[in-house]
Amino acid sequence: MPRAVTLIRSDALSDVAEYAYAATAPAGARLIFLAGACPLDEEGETVCPGDHRGQAAQAVANLRTALAAAGAGIEDVISTRVLVATADSEELVAAWEVVRDAFGAHDVPSTLMGVTVLGYRDQLVEIEAVAAVLDPE
Repeated sequence: MPRAVTLIRSDALSDVAEYAYAATAPAGARLIFLAGACPLDEEGETVCPGDHRGQAAQAVANLRTALAAAGAGIEDVISTRVLVATADSEELVAAWEVVRDAFGAHDVPSTLMGVTVLGYRDQLVEIEAVAAVLDPE
């Protein structure tokens, strides 16, 4: 199945980043804007209090569910923003590694941000995403 997302890399930029620096979608692609995926279970409770990796894994699972409901998959994501409630770079990296591993070779442009607080009680991680799909004609 053809994909709408094309990842862009530049030899003029450092290759130290674990993601593409840009991505495009063609005219006519349907864009999907996802609310921040939170580490909530089916009852709306925050999972894995105090565990950045565990919360990142739940947020990724919830992101996959929201994508599927919109007719898309993780390989259709065009960009992400990963929010982590911490000022500790090791905790940022711990959450990022889970997200990065979930995307595998589809290393979309992403922003990793340490924030002061997130919306739900005990919440440490949230993942925003935009996806693009080519619908069958």
